[in-house]
Amino acid sequence: MLLTLSSCSATERLNKAATTQGVIKASVVLPDYPQDCRALTPHAAIDVGSELRSVLVRERGQLDKANSRVGRCAAFFDDVKSKYGARP
Repeated sequence: MLLTLSSCSATERLNKAATTQGVIKASVVLPDYPQDCRALTPHAAIDVGSELRSVLVRERGQLDKANSRVGRCAAFFDDVKSKYGARP
């Protein structure tokens, strides 16, 4: 009978510890994701009669902007992840 009472106490302690752990984890507030990371980069405008080379140059510029945004957003996420103890 004594064994049964001690197991109830252990269950209560486990439940209390789990509840405390849940409250701690629920209180973590992540920073807002930058609006820049949600923006889409449009293709370069194609003007009727424009030279193909100039269109390609503008399109590559747009691609460079998009790639820079991906780098900034990845750095932001890596920073947030490192602050909360996540491993890469």
